[in-house]
Amino acid sequence: MSSPLRPADPGPSASGGARPLRSLPHRVPDLGAMVLLLSVARHGSLGRAARDVGITQPAASSRIRSMERQLGVALLDRSPRGSRLTDAGALVTDWARRVVEAAEAFDAGAQALRDRRDSRLRVAASMTIAEYLMPGWLIALRADRPDTAVSLLAGNSAAVALRLLAGEADLGFVEGLSVPEGLDGTVIAHDRLVVVVAPSHPWARRRTQLTPRELAATPLILREHGSGTRQVLDAALAVHGGLALPLLELSSTTAVKGAAESGAGPCVLSELALDEELSARRLVEIPVAGVRLRRQLRAVWPAGHRPAGPARDLLSLTAHPSSGPGRG
Repeated sequence: MSSPLRPADPGPSASGGARPLRSLPHRVPDLGAMVLLLSVARHGSLGRAARDVGITQPAASSRIRSMERQLGVALLDRSPRGSRLTDAGALVTDWARRVVEAAEAFDAGAQALRDRRDSRLRVAASMTIAEYLMPGWLIALRADRPDTAVSLLAGNSAAVALRLLAGEADLGFVEGLSVPEGLDGTVIAHDRLVVVVAPSHPWARRRTQLTPRELAATPLILREHGSGTRQVLDAALAVHGGLALPLLELSSTTAVKGAAESGAGPCVLSELALDEELSARRLVEIPVAGVRLRRQLRAVWPAGHRPAGPARDLLSLTAHPSSGPGRG
């Protein structure tokens, strides 16, 4: 006949392996109770064990009695000289030691995973955000997390989405009309697109606002397909005949500005990217009537995987008073 204190053999499953454990049996004590029992065994005193684990002696006594009721066996012989483990208590203490050691190993492993996650941060950002907003955020992040190595990959909004979906980035920032498929996101800021020309361009001497149809019909210096700027402009002018064939199609904000400054033609860019050029009058803003050229800037991440660690901290640094979560 088997001992009542020997763990029951779960027996083989139908497939020949160990029977799956769906939940812990109700008679298994919690880790805190096991740690207390180990401390009693180590000190030979319930009072010293209570101090060791940071609880009162009555609380410790109550917890041991609750553990005894749960297991259905006496664990301690109590006397004025201290507390001594019963034979059953010695056996349970040995089992408890293995469980606590396994829990400590589990916790150490989880901490190692967190340390590895926190040691680096891969950010993918669309051009405007990468050039004009990200540097300040990363400087602030470094003050909070000096040991985190950060890499920044700049590209258009479509490329940012692809990097996130491929697992090549932990957090992304995009400028398009909505959250890309397969991602979740939150609005972090708002932005306005501006039509600008060189001071020598005929539009710079206009006394009337540009109409949406005029803008749509004019060959422009544009960002490439896939950029957030191009997405917003395409959508805004679709009802006004759609964009004419581009005068030039360039893949960087700096290149677009340079071409416009040279007098090649008008361009449309974020006002975030034009502050210096407009202040120095190297470029002139042209007002446009009857069309909304505004957009939301978003932080994005793979759907169902809310940012954690350094990614969560960076996201908190980008918080905007009027931003809110959700899909665009």
